[in-house]
This record gives sequence, structure tokens and C-alpha cells, in this order.
Amino acid sequence: MPYFGRTSDLQLLPILTVFLAAGYLSAGVEGFTTSGNSTQQMGQNNNGSASSMDGKQNHTKVPTEGNTFLTVLEDTKAVLPCPPVPLTNVVITTWKIVLRDKPSCIRAYWRNEKGGGNVTTNCTDERITWLYRPERNCSLQIDPVVTSHDGFYRCEVATPDGNFHHGYHLQVLVAPEVTLFQSENRTAVCKAVAGKPAARLSWTPEGDCVPEHRYWGNGTVTVQSTCYWAESNVSTVSCSVFHEAGNWSLSIELKQGAKIPENLRIVCIILPILFVLVIMGSIWLLKIGCRKCKMKKTEPTPVEEDEMQPYESYTEKSNPLYDTTERVLKTSQVLQSQ
Repeated sequence: MPYFGRTSDLQLLPILTVFLAAGYLSAGVEGFTTSGNSTQQMGQNNNGSASSMDGKQNHTKVPTEGNTFLTVLEDTKAVLPCPPVPLTNVVITTWKIVLRDKPSCIRAYWRNEKGGGNVTTNCTDERITWLYRPERNCSLQIDPVVTSHDGFYRCEVATPDGNFHHGYHLQVLVAPEVTLFQSENRTAVCKAVAGKPAARLSWTPEGDCVPEHRYWGNGTVTVQSTCYWAESNVSTVSCSVFHEAGNWSLSIELKQGAKIPENLRIVCIILPILFVLVIMGSIWLLKIGCRKCKMKKTEPTPVEEDEMQPYESYTEKSNPLYDTTERVLKTSQVLQSQ
């Protein structure tokens, strides 16, 4: 009986070794396979086991989740890829888009039982689309990129081996329009108009500068720097503009002779005043002349009444018949009253 017991222990030793090896392999590929699959793979031949392990090691190289900060220049094309998972294993691909000033939306693709695919979306921006057909490439494209596309884009891929995610923090860059000009004597103005983000300005040589910032509704910023140089030995100045979209350097020569512009300013102030005085004097003279003309036209003539009614005036002044009739009427009225 003791001999039989020892023989049984020796027979169980290979079986325990197999189970221990299977458990070790299962722990090495945790998250991408099950212990049952590892046991089945250990039952295969050596070549089959080696190729299977290589394939699973490739799967472990794909990160389950990641994020990328991405900057894109305005009016260009941006392509956002999903995690590098074999498309044959993909069940559902979903893009979740959260924009800065718009409601969030979703683009999704999933395989159906017949081997085809279905696509759905509630995104209204036609510039955000699939790069190709989603069953061939699940990447997202934005063409062209504008400032309103600032936001977070997340690709979620569901497979039988697990879910994989990758997000993009997208920032849109807008190159500013840079100008440099002289405004007054020994004073220069450097401008970086409508840049995103705000540009940074510097002067060579340094002067007495006043910076200004103006913010616009689309997220762009205009930066202005006005500098004055009191030293007469400074003849040329340079303005350097630094921005994520590029760098610029402009130079200008400071022009002398401020007396002539001051004289011109005095002349420009006096001439309009003289012009206004001349116009007001002309209007006043015209009004006086019109009043005199009206007074001459409205003076009455003494002969008009006799000329307009000659017969009436003659009958009232020189006809005695009217006087006699009036006397007779008055006499009859007195007699009646008695």
C-alpha cells in the first residue's frame, strides 16, 4: 500500500506542474485574456503557443486610456485617430465631442450581426466628419478648423478584449496680423491684431512703453504697445512679436522734425474757424437784404382806394340825391313817432 501511494504522487506531479504554468501565464496577460484561454493555449504545440503569446503581447502594448494636448492652426485640417486596435475586433466606436461654446454631441459606429455597420450622430457641424468610412478607419477629421472647435474630443473603442479610450484637448491657434508705424515724434506703435492666444511684444532698444489688450468675442486678442524714446541718438527701433503660430520682427526709422506738423496743426485749426465765420456772415447779410426787400413791397399807396372804386366814392361825395332821400326818411320817421 505504501508503494501504491508513492506511485500516485508521482503521477499527479506533472498535472500540478501544468496547472501552475497555466496560472502563471494567465497572470502575465491579465486584462486581455482569461485563465481558461491560457489553459487551452498550453495544450497546443510549442509553435502555436509561441505565436499566441506574441499576439497577446502586441495587445498589451495598446494603452487602455490616454490624453493628448493638440494645437492646430486655424483654416487647416485636423485628424484625430482612435486607439490602434485592429478593426476586426472593434464592436462599437464612439466619438464624444465637448466644444467650448456649443452643446456636446456624439458620433458612433457599431457592427451589426450581418457583418455590416450602422452610423449615428447628433452633431450638426458639417466640418466634423469621419476621415473615411468608419468600418475602415475610425479617425475623426475637422476641415477646416475654426476657433469654435476648441474643446475635448474622446474616442471610445469597445472590443471583446476590453474598452480603449483616447482623448484630445484641442486648442485652435490664430496667427495675429502684425503692424508697426510711427504715430508722433519719436513714438512708435506695434500691433498684433486678433491673435489666439494673445501675442507677446518686445522692443529693441527698450523705451517708455504703454501696453494695451483688447479681447474679442471669438477668443482672439489684440495686443498693442506704444513706445516713446526721448534720446535723440536712437534712430531705428525694432518690435518683436512672439506667438505659438510664429514669430515676427519689424523695424522702423524714427523721423525727426516735429515743428512742421505743429504748424500744420495750427493752420488746420484756424482754417475751419475762418470758413465757418465767412458762412455765418454771408447768411446774416442775406437775411438783412431780404427784410429790406419785403418792406419795400408792402408799403400802401393813397390813390388805390379811389382808383379801385371810382363810382362809389363819387356817389358818396358829390351826388345830392342821396342826401335828399336820407332827409325824407328821417322826417317820416319823426312824424310816425308822434
